[in-house]
Amino acid sequence: MLLLGIDVGTSAVKVSVVDASSQKVIASAQYPEKESPIVSLQTGWAEQSPNMWWQQTVKAISLCHKKGSYHPKDIAAIGIAYQMHGLVLVDKNKQVLRNSIIWCDSRAVEIGNKAFDDIGRETCLSHLLNSPGNFTASKLAWVKQHEPAIYEQIDKVMLPGDYIAMMLTGNITTSPSALSEGVFFDFESNGLSKDIIDYFGFGRSLFSEVKPVFSSHGELTENIAAELNLTTGIPVSYKAGDQPNNALSLNVLKPGEVAATAGTSGVIYGVSDQLAYDTQSRVNTFAHVNYSSEQKRLGVLLCINGTGSLYRWIKDTFAPHLTYAEMNAEAEKAPLGSNGLRILPFGNGAERMLNNKSVGAHLHNIDLNLHTSAHIYRAAQEGIACAFRFGLDIMRSNGMNPTVIRAGKTNMFLSELFAESFVNATGVPVELYDNDGSLGAAIGAGIGAGFLPADEGFGRAALIQKIKPTDTAGFEIVYQSWKALLEQELEKTSTFQ
Repeated sequence: MLLLGIDVGTSAVKVSVVDASSQKVIASAQYPEKESPIVSLQTGWAEQSPNMWWQQTVKAISLCHKKGSYHPKDIAAIGIAYQMHGLVLVDKNKQVLRNSIIWCDSRAVEIGNKAFDDIGRETCLSHLLNSPGNFTASKLAWVKQHEPAIYEQIDKVMLPGDYIAMMLTGNITTSPSALSEGVFFDFESNGLSKDIIDYFGFGRSLFSEVKPVFSSHGELTENIAAELNLTTGIPVSYKAGDQPNNALSLNVLKPGEVAATAGTSGVIYGVSDQLAYDTQSRVNTFAHVNYSSEQKRLGVLLCINGTGSLYRWIKDTFAPHLTYAEMNAEAEKAPLGSNGLRILPFGNGAERMLNNKSVGAHLHNIDLNLHTSAHIYRAAQEGIACAFRFGLDIMRSNGMNPTVIRAGKTNMFLSELFAESFVNATGVPVELYDNDGSLGAAIGAGIGAGFLPADEGFGRAALIQKIKPTDTAGFEIVYQSWKALLEQELEKTSTFQ
């Protein structure tokens, strides 16, 4: 029996076909090879076309089939992971009304901040566990305020994964995890937030049926099954945001367990059993994939918008002729601390951990007689590691104190230098596993369809490497100088306008 996992990322869509009995990947494919475009009509805006995601999904599945290593008709369930917080709007004919306003878009910051004050900070934090901030609810309010003609046509509000599931099944559902990541969920009442609905004036009919993450969210329609060469009626039995899904794939499900990613954005994601929150909403709390009203499992999420996106910009700007592996090798030639060169990696929109300020990316202390491209590559990796440390210290102040962090050996963690910098910056060992989002989505599908037991369906990813801190004292000098520069920039920067 086979399982299909679909990971709808910002850069590309990746799919994997997984054997349910061994939980091993039989085949995988990604489309496109080059990173997907982000539409930015104004500074701080970020949009993508949901139809682009769907076409990429179709192409990625086709590429996977063409490898010939399995029979497509043996696929028995589908799972979906997706970029979090995006807003997708469809009319009563299930036609998309506008581009998705995606996770790193900053246009709704002030709308969310005003809602935080007007609803009441204590009410928001105790019920939503977050400020409305720059999340999906505030983005929907922006559409209502600035695009009323579009708002009037909305039949359903969705997240990116809900849209892909709708295209596969014709059915639209949501979950407590999805509602919470959009800041539509009240953890006290375990349902749709009356405070948010009433404050913004949203109709309850905009929201679809709430189902558990692990459940049938619809069955593959005959037409789509024929297009994808799959079996009609197989279920989409799992949908989760990319960070909860990454945690699932790394067996991060119990209180105190922590995962990390360093892709387009950087994330530390820890599991808690407490309805806790950061008083400034710099880190955010959502319902984890195994959350229920009886068993509280919350995901505490630190997000840095510009990690892999910074390194991609460095590559495109300074090293278009090099591969990332070649850049990493060059970076290792520069010394710890990059001879004083410091980079702040915050050029991808307003940062929640910086109180929704849009600091921008900065290169500090450039010495034209000293610094080379190798210093720039290393300073970028060290700057990203410092940003993780800054965010982890916020998590620590809220009671999250990991003794080990699990991550997939992918994206920035493919760089030995970055992995060592991350470990020395945070002082926490890292375990690197052979995993990715599409594998996690496939495993989730197996659990949701009942093919894999929930208590045994996790933790099969292979441990590749464990990295322990070796020079925390040396990196502390780098971090303190980096932090001082960040504090200077924060003093000069107002909340995103």
